[in-house]
Amino acid sequence: MTEASPRPTRPGTSPAAPPRRRSGRRAIAAATIGNALEFFDLALYALMATYIGRTFFPDDNPGIQLVQAYAVFGITYLVRPIGGLLLGSYADRRGRKKSLMLSIRLMVLGTALMAFMPGYATLGFFAPLGIVLARLVQGFAAGGEFGAATSFLVEQDSRRKSLLGSFQFASQGLATVLASVFATGLTATLSDAQMTAWGWRIPFVFGLLVGPAGYVIRRCVEEPPGPARRPAERERGETPSPIRSVFRRHWGGLLLAGGALMVSTALNYTLQYLPTFAIKELGLDDSLSFTALLITGIILTFGTPVVGLLADRFGRLRIMVPAAVLIGLSAVPLFIWLSEAPSFPVLASCMTVLGLLKAAYFGALPSVMSDAFPVEARATGLAFSYNTTVALFGGFTPTIAAALVTATGSRISPGYYLTAVSTLSIAALVSGYRVRGIR
Repeated sequence: MTEASPRPTRPGTSPAAPPRRRSGRRAIAAATIGNALEFFDLALYALMATYIGRTFFPDDNPGIQLVQAYAVFGITYLVRPIGGLLLGSYADRRGRKKSLMLSIRLMVLGTALMAFMPGYATLGFFAPLGIVLARLVQGFAAGGEFGAATSFLVEQDSRRKSLLGSFQFASQGLATVLASVFATGLTATLSDAQMTAWGWRIPFVFGLLVGPAGYVIRRCVEEPPGPARRPAERERGETPSPIRSVFRRHWGGLLLAGGALMVSTALNYTLQYLPTFAIKELGLDDSLSFTALLITGIILTFGTPVVGLLADRFGRLRIMVPAAVLIGLSAVPLFIWLSEAPSFPVLASCMTVLGLLKAAYFGALPSVMSDAFPVEARATGLAFSYNTTVALFGGFTPTIAAALVTATGSRISPGYYLTAVSTLSIAALVSGYRVRGIR
């Protein structure tokens, strides 16, 4: 280390800065790479929904096929709160690292099912059931990912928790980049028939790298300081379980964390839906539409940590509240602009604006959500609040958006949905400031 021996530290105090910085870098690498590979599969399903619908759902109406494919995308999110509770509790009891390694094993199983499941023409009714099973496994695994990975990051250094926590969502931006690269490249080089027959499976096969890559990286990191200081009696089962603690004592934290997340998760899946919206409703080219999402993914990947750094310096709510207000005010005008002037430059401009606003909002969001729970129940509280909100306001967002357009005949109706959820998130942030003093 250095020429002088490190000073001993009292329980609950921070160790010397150099090892903390080194462990922070290792933690960022583990959480970012593993989480990006896991969420790559989730983003990919939304982008490939058109071809998945043709493969597994026998209906002559392409719109009905798309809604059915998105419905599977949404229904399987219902298992995420269960995965969040079980894997989050496991992380609080046994350690963040063990939970992260378990979730990545489960994710690769679900990805393998997606990659190699025969279509309806081969298996008949069992084909869509197989896809539901694959999504259930992936949803359960992803359910435990957020709580353990976010706790793992923010507990590295309390002075930089917004910056460290921001890499959780930056990794999701990286997943969007990877998925968009595949979608753009494949749709530009393969015919529509080839994409339906086998092309959409290629990126899922690539996603199987989540197993060896993520597992090895996460195996090489150490537990963060917080969980390492848990009392020994917790390991002997002499303290209340994290699940019981969350539901008995931390309902306010669940409402705060879930409410703050609403607009972020709805906007995230709206961005993933927009390329399909542009293709189906506006008649834009497939590869160009996916390129617009690629631009947004780059913004989220590199812009989010910058916002996290600024939030540690200037305050989190000073950045998040104005961003939420702008999301609510801009959603409808952007959809009107895109509907009245459908083109790639307009689509790219709309998604760039929304991407910048999303990065501004959710750069500090993981640390705000983490402060809603104590360390001994943090992974459980984070996992349940995150996955419940994602199930209600995220996983079903593409389905809601597609259904709103179909039912109302209005292409701008998804914009009103974003405006509504942004209002709820602003109310949650104001409540967190007044009741808990979160800034």
